Amino acid sequence: MARKTKEEAEKTRKDIIDAARRVFHQCGVGRSTLDGIARAAGVTRGAIYWHFADKAALFFAMREDVFTPLTARTDALLFAERFSDPIDAIEASLNEFFRVLEDCPVVREVFEIMILRCEYVEEFAGVEQEVKRPAYAFLEKIESRYQLAAARGTLRRGLDPLAVARDTWAFTSGLLHLLLGGREGADLERRIPGMIALHMALRRAP
Repeated sequence: MARKTKEEAEKTRKDIIDAARRVFHQCGVGRSTLDGIARAAGVTRGAIYWHFADKAALFFAMREDVFTPLTARTDALLFAERFSDPIDAIEASLNEFFRVLEDCPVVREVFEIMILRCEYVEEFAGVEQEVKRPAYAFLEKIESRYQLAAARGTLRRGLDPLAVARDTWAFTSGLLHLLLGGREGADLERRIPGMIALHMALRRAP
């Protein structure tokens, strides 16, 4: 019976996270309420408080529900030993990131919520730094790869690994914002691999 109760509790938690994602995406985080999320999940407001301290905690749980498997996929390529050139690993990881965005609507919804539908006011006024934490972690990871590329002689001479990492970080962020903005349409998605290839080619040693 205890096993069944634990499984039911986990299913309820997952239902709440899924409902929160839908409500956040439709209404925006600031205008979403726990009552509305409870109705969408088919549970009581008390059930939400059983699993989450507040709306911010639910927001971060929704993010981690998507980010944990996504980061595992991109990091598996970024740190793969099969790439003798770390720049190849960075390119493969970036392509995988945008491939997941294209293939997985849930992942795309979460990024749209974080970038386009979240205002950092009221209970979210103090959590902006935490929201940005994965982006800074990404910067640290690619800097370490560029440092390794410099040590192996595959990074173009004269380029500083940190400066190059920041450039790739800004490039990826800009591409993500353009993609989620939707103004470029499907044509941008088609051109992303070529844009990434050109970006990385400018960093490779001759």
